[in-house]
Amino acid sequence: ALARQIEAGAPADLYLSASSAWMDYLQARGYVDSTTRLDLLGNHLVIVAPRGEGFALAVDAGTDIGSAFPGRLAVGDPDHVPAGVYAQQALQALGWWSVLIDRLAPASDVRGAVAWVARGECAAGIAYATDVISTPGIELVATFADSLHAPIRYPAALVAGRISDASRRRLDTLRSPAARAVFRRHGFITLTAPE
Repeated sequence: ALARQIEAGAPADLYLSASSAWMDYLQARGYVDSTTRLDLLGNHLVIVAPRGEGFALAVDAGTDIGSAFPGRLAVGDPDHVPAGVYAQQALQALGWWSVLIDRLAPASDVRGAVAWVARGECAAGIAYATDVISTPGIELVATFADSLHAPIRYPAALVAGRISDASRRRLDTLRSPAARAVFRRHGFITLTAPE
């Protein structure tokens, strides 16, 4: 939605996205300044369960995922949610996709998927490591190997035609040691060091 708003002329100075694909979309159309683009943050993909209802799970192709947990698996909708895209990639790489596809509960965003797990509406979910830190009603079950899906990156760039000293300072602030410490405290992987 944010990328489409920028494309439609929204008065934004800086675009920070959870999707490299949407940043690529804007960059290909000249809506962001490619010279300012950077991968600011990263994350890990994890399996979560309602707090107190975790289960043992080995994240490998030999695991009988169909009997690992009862009920549904909450995910961001793989058709348009970045976390869902990563989830589908990881599940396919493990050979779990065909086993779980009929048990998926696709949400409009990863926060919705996490909420379903926190309320006990789904027995498990796929989320980001940062969601485990920010959501008290869930617990970590397992972490997917980063090699099972495309890299999880949060790119940032200045919006073309709106670049100013103030917007450059905002981008620099996101790369500062203080901001990096805050991001790490909330579970993000900081990728770009301050200049």
